[in-house]
Amino acid sequence: MNRQPHIVVVGSANVDLTTFTDHFPRPGETIFGRAFHLGFGGKGANQAVAARLCGARVSMVARVGDDLFGPATIQNFAASGIDARHVLITPGASSGVAPIFVDSSGQNRIIVVKGANDRLLPADVDAAADLLRSADCIVLQLEIPLETVYYTLRFARRHGIPSILNPAPGQALSLGELAFADYVIPNETEAEALGGMPVRNPDEARACALALLSGGLARVIVTLGANGALCAGPEGCRHVAPFAVEPVDTTGAGDAFIGSFAFFLASGCKEGEAISRANVYAALSTLAAGTQSSFVTMERFEAAWAGRG
Repeated sequence: MNRQPHIVVVGSANVDLTTFTDHFPRPGETIFGRAFHLGFGGKGANQAVAARLCGARVSMVARVGDDLFGPATIQNFAASGIDARHVLITPGASSGVAPIFVDSSGQNRIIVVKGANDRLLPADVDAAADLLRSADCIVLQLEIPLETVYYTLRFARRHGIPSILNPAPGQALSLGELAFADYVIPNETEAEALGGMPVRNPDEARACALALLSGGLARVIVTLGANGALCAGPEGCRHVAPFAVEPVDTTGAGDAFIGSFAFFLASGCKEGEAISRANVYAALSTLAAGTQSSFVTMERFEAAWAGRG
């Protein structure tokens, strides 16, 4: 790696409301939680923070509400060193929020209320066109309108800018539109939604990824949590080994992978090394609670990378 890339994230900014509990409640059941944490999140914002902590120059294109959370979110971007000139306060809309429930094993369940994120439109992409054209990589997710995602992917292809789509939360999508992305990076659940087949292990991930390639996608990386990642492209498939840890909270690990992968790839790493490095960065994020607050510095990453077994 020999350069500082410019990553532009077009996506969501939420406030995370995280509750820790021994187990998830059954329908109609009321239980006591062990702890509560309020923090900044949203898949787009999380990926932007991860890329910035890795060392990228990062810009954000997003919308927030005209409530208490909106200005605070913009201030958080500024405090993180992220260019927020194109993060707009939206009159009459709430900011996005994400209630998150984490059990004692570290597994999570999340409900996203999109709020102002749903007002990020193609016109906002056009307004940020000069910024986008300066990017080394554009990163997107699905907590904003699909028309904006598709429009931005076409913009990136038209201007020769590499793009990464994290198709999360999982939903049915047009593979024809996704073909404009250089990388589509789902987890197992999201891959199932895209491919219409179960993805519970590396072999099933391989079958799904190959089906998605047949559907027109350029390159697919299926993140498999503790099983690492499966990368598929025209030259075939390969499994990239995980970095083993004992997780405390897996919330945001996928975003840590996406943001760090964008950085490593745009910095000049070969694809396989970029995936391996992102596996390590994502694993380290599971060792602390929260999303952005759990993402590690480059110094912490480099120590783990140097000491990996």
